[in-house]
Amino acid sequence: MQPLSVLRHGLALMTITTGLCGPVATLHADEPGDAPETAGTRQGAAPDLREDKPPLSVGKGNFVVVPIPFSNPTLDTGLVLGAAWFHAQTEAQKKTQPPSVTGVAAMGSSNESKAAAVGHMAYWKEDLWRFSGVYAQADLSLPLLAPGDGGDISNINWIIEGGFFQASLARRVGSRWFLGATLRYIDLDQTFEIDLDTNAFDIGSQVQSAGIGIDLSYDTRDMTTNAREGRYFKATAQFNHENIGSDESYEAFNINYKQYHLLKDNWGLAWEVAGCSRSDGVPLWDACQIGLRGFAATDYLGKSSLRAQAESRWFLSERWGAVAFAGAGQLTESFAGNRDHDLIPSYGVGVRFAVQKSNRVNLRLDYARSRDSSAFILSVMEAF
Repeated sequence: MQPLSVLRHGLALMTITTGLCGPVATLHADEPGDAPETAGTRQGAAPDLREDKPPLSVGKGNFVVVPIPFSNPTLDTGLVLGAAWFHAQTEAQKKTQPPSVTGVAAMGSSNESKAAAVGHMAYWKEDLWRFSGVYAQADLSLPLLAPGDGGDISNINWIIEGGFFQASLARRVGSRWFLGATLRYIDLDQTFEIDLDTNAFDIGSQVQSAGIGIDLSYDTRDMTTNAREGRYFKATAQFNHENIGSDESYEAFNINYKQYHLLKDNWGLAWEVAGCSRSDGVPLWDACQIGLRGFAATDYLGKSSLRAQAESRWFLSERWGAVAFAGAGQLTESFAGNRDHDLIPSYGVGVRFAVQKSNRVNLRLDYARSRDSSAFILSVMEAF
């Protein structure tokens, strides 16, 4: 979970609620007029929980409620409770675009973090246009590695309380490409256990950030919730400026590429590379991070980062699977001043249980190790 994603956990909550999927992305679907497919395989669509409800979920008609447990070194152990309403479609719409979905969700964890969110995803004109919007409130208690006295590294609590709004509109520009724009506004209060001093990051007690972004994505995955074949690329640029409400002007850039290979009927390989860059003045919660397993997301925050990882996936039965993974990442200008340019490893194993077979939605339990730490991670959906 990225630091910004920690703050805007409501976005993840909303997308989980509306289909147990990862962060909202403006991705591809088949060309309008092509042969119809299920909503789960249609790129960028939330899985249709009405047709294949996960265990413990309840619902009637177009309304579904789903509880989702989680555990990780950033938020500890907790539960997400989400509810989704799938909007009605005509027969023609069912053949050319996913159903629009409205969702609400709430999260609580054992480290006293909590969040709530409401969101909406809409599709129209035979999936030519896509919209996603979310508003979230969060009160988070996070671990943070910070610079201490005499060059030592301190492990402190980072308290974040505030609101997040994001709206994205994307248009298809090819059979596999979407080009979009994103508007984002965040207003939060933050406190640290010790006095901190840095010129590279905005660590003020009150932080406002407003920005406009550009998103470009390309996708050939067979299923967005858990691909076995295909490729995915996304590049984003976010421009935050004082003239539109930000405390500081700064730029944020991200790029990500993933590829999936079905090597045998019961064996697949997935790998990804990703990069991040931030300019001076970036708020700490929007800093780059390594994004691997085995440590808290807030252990490694910096001005730029690179990572690469691969995962071997075995499909043991209709519901059960196993994985082994390894990767490494690198930071520059780290907030804590630790391990700039060092390779930070991540490796481990995991088991999978399909809670929704039609969309390959898995409950996953991973054990990951890194250089100085290890962690168990319980979550819904794959790591990448």
